[in-house]
Formats: sequence, structure tokens, C-alpha cells
Amino acid sequence: MSDLIRAAGAVLWRLGPEGPEVLLVHRDRYDDWSLPKGKREPGEHLLMTAIREVHEETSVHAVLGPRLRTVSYLVRGEPKRVDYWSAMADGDAKASNEVDAVEWLPLARAGGRLSYSHDVDVVSGLVAAPTAPLIIVRHTSAGHKAGDDLARRLDAKGERDAVALASLLAAFAPHGRVLSSPARRCVDTVRYYAAAAGTQVEEHPSLQTTGGVSATPLVRSVVAAGQPAILCLHRENLPVVLAEACAALGAAPPEVTKLPKGGFWVLHTAGGQLAAIERHTLTH
Repeated sequence: MSDLIRAAGAVLWRLGPEGPEVLLVHRDRYDDWSLPKGKREPGEHLLMTAIREVHEETSVHAVLGPRLRTVSYLVRGEPKRVDYWSAMADGDAKASNEVDAVEWLPLARAGGRLSYSHDVDVVSGLVAAPTAPLIIVRHTSAGHKAGDDLARRLDAKGERDAVALASLLAAFAPHGRVLSSPARRCVDTVRYYAAAAGTQVEEHPSLQTTGGVSATPLVRSVVAAGQPAILCLHRENLPVVLAEACAALGAAPPEVTKLPKGGFWVLHTAGGQLAAIERHTLTH
């Protein structure tokens, strides 16, 4: 059985004079119009594949929005699967050495230019509206429980994963507010992201598992602000905070709320409502 080829990309969009526009790329070697995408490199997370390939083909530094349709097809008899996200354009687009032309087209006309029906299907799922991510993260790997639980540090794997996590969070929120349980392992999980984003980690006792302080007021205030935010907490209270965030957005939480260490939920919010939700792990 052939190995599955994994790839990722994005539907870049912006507001033009006639409404939403999407960016298409032309590949000279295939003489086709398609969406910016490309194959995953060994060990690369698909979120990073999408960011890298979009930039390589269009020179745009994409900020990912809600996930779009995943498409599967054969390439010279080999199965291929491509994951797509929506992304508002950040900066001017231009052709690269991988494509010979790029073109912005009104959303209603893009389907007529695309060369493949599966790309048309992806574009048809685009909702061209700005969203803000609320990201709920479980801390990365820490040492064995002993002594003061709040002082427990990340172990070597946890530190490595926290570094990798910073780039994954930035794929959705290059600059976001960072809130954490005061537990050292939680603060250290998001400190690399905070440093890259040029901000500080805010420690909030209501996000820890002990103390009996409800996180509801904090969560509701973060949701009401409608700005990118990252919350880092624990396995034990993560389902509760996730449910509170969904309730504040007028939605039911997902049926399965468990996350491995370093995993995270992305709640895409718009106008105080939940536009989309997706789950990610460090090994996706």
C-alpha cells in the first residue's frame, strides 16, 4: 500500500472593492490555477506546513483562521491528502520561484478560474469574516508530583515541546494576550510564546486546580474582549474552562474534551459567537 502524501495550504482572502477576494496561484509547469499549498516536510507539523508553503508561493505571512475542507485525491497513483485553513492576507502577494503568477479574484468568480473541482469545493466553504482565536492549552510535560505542586517545573521534553508550541500558537495568534494558571509548569509552557509575541504571561489563580475560585468571570471577560488570547491550564480543569468559554459564546462544548500534554483547542470567535472550533496536538 502506498504511503499517504500529506500536504497543507490556505485560502487567502481579503476585502476588495467588490467584496471578498481570494488569492489563486498559477503553476507554469502544470499550467493550472490552484490554491497555495505544498507537501509536509519530514517531522513538520501541518500548521507549519500551511504557513511555510503559503509564504513560499505567495510571499504572504498567513495568520490562520478556521479550518476548511480536507481533500483527498491521487497523484500519479499515490494517495494525497491536503488540509486547508482560511487566512486573511497580511501583506502584498507576489509570485515566487514556485509559481509564475498570482491573482486576486472576487470570491464569486474564483471557482470559474480554478482548474480542479476539489479546490472549488474548498473555496465554497470559506466564510469571509474576520475571527479572533481563543486558544485553550494544556501544559506540556512536567516532572513527577512531589512537594509543592505549584512549583513543579517542566521536564526536558516539556521544555522542548513548549518551544515548538510557541510557533503553533503563533500560527493562529502572532500577538495575543497570555493568561495562565500560576503553576510554574503552566507559566513556562506559554512563556516562549509570550516572549515571541512581545507580551507578559498573566497569572490568574482562577485557572489553577485548587483554591476554589471560579474561572467564569475571567473567561467571560476574555470572550467579551473579542481579541486573540491564550489560556494555559491543567488536565483537571481544562474541560470546565472549555465549557465555560463555549457557553459564553452561546455554543455547546465538544463531546470529547481531553487533550494530551501540549495540546490545545482553538475557538474562532466572531461577534461574541463561536464561528468554529478545532483541536490540535503537538504531533499533528
